[in-house]
Amino acid sequence: MPKNRLMTPGPTQVPENARLALAREIIHHRTPEARQWLAEALDGLKYVFQTKGDVIVISCSGTGAMEAAVVNTVPAGGKMIVLDAGRFAHRWAEVGEAYGLEVVCLDVPWGEAVNPEDVASLLEQHPDAAIVCGTLQETSTGVAHPIQEIAQVVTPTNALFLVDAISGAGVQEVHVDDWGIDMLVVGSQKALMLPPGLAFLTVSEAAWEKINAHKAKAFYFDLKSYKKKLGDPDTPFTPAHTLVAALNENLKAIKEEGIETIWQRGRTLAAATRAGVQALGLELFAARPADGVTSVKIPEGVDGGALLKDLEKKYGVKVAGGQAHLKGKIFRIAHLGIVDELDIIGTIAALEMVLDAHGYKVELGAGVAAAQRVMTSESAAVATA
Repeated sequence: MPKNRLMTPGPTQVPENARLALAREIIHHRTPEARQWLAEALDGLKYVFQTKGDVIVISCSGTGAMEAAVVNTVPAGGKMIVLDAGRFAHRWAEVGEAYGLEVVCLDVPWGEAVNPEDVASLLEQHPDAAIVCGTLQETSTGVAHPIQEIAQVVTPTNALFLVDAISGAGVQEVHVDDWGIDMLVVGSQKALMLPPGLAFLTVSEAAWEKINAHKAKAFYFDLKSYKKKLGDPDTPFTPAHTLVAALNENLKAIKEEGIETIWQRGRTLAAATRAGVQALGLELFAARPADGVTSVKIPEGVDGGALLKDLEKKYGVKVAGGQAHLKGKIFRIAHLGIVDELDIIGTIAALEMVLDAHGYKVELGAGVAAAQRVMTSESAAVATA
């Protein structure tokens, strides 16, 4: 029986300390101990997201936090701009449409990055837009969007900048305060290395002004009720407090290593993965590759579904396939959370063997060697820095 190697961009591998925290005896959620767990988590999350502003913790998926961000900042019938460049970027539009908002999309071909100049042009055409919604790392395409540059375009306008960092925060560099991001949405089951169940939302002072200016059509997702509880700290509804306790184990590890070091490791693993697959003659899908996930085109004549099935069945390596019109056309290898160098080496080695078995002839060891060269050169550079 092969050992399972989870190499998907969510859910991701969960560290042992976090798993052990989940095995502890459960306590009541309205106790000083549970509030202390939340206080520690809020402090650690601010460090990871690089913000001094408020962070809201909601027991839901990342999509729930996206919905909370939209419904609390856009009044009924208001307008929002969506930088629509992938499956999850489009979810912003789906949320807005569900609430009857006017949704203006900047359509960007999947695999390409958003151009800040196009955002500026759209804002000139729609100066009444309440929010602009973007994505730090588009999981469906493996693209990292130029969020800092886009923020510079949005900040001078009356619109708030909302960013889906559900899979990106914790691996892809992001500075909420310095870059001018008004709301950052993050999920627990990605680079923060937890099971699904928690979502996090940063809120700037400008965002609170808009939130307080109208009554949101929300109950569970009414952010005003969460704001009232931050002083305790507590949550207005039953929290997934056992997940919060496990989160603190991961946040401690992140602080000990340093978020800058983690960002650098993400860049190194991403570069090594790209070098490995390209050495096999495979083509990258993303024009501006992300640090947390690499998207790779499946070569002509190879059955993508069968390829990924054999990769998992024979070697226990689970990677993600393509979504929507990319199903069977790309696969995605994650390198975030506790994924390390040997995980990448093992994944590429297994990929070599499965590709060869499917009639796509490769030089066995070529991908592994290319990845190793990147890792060793990057390690040498860090050691001499």
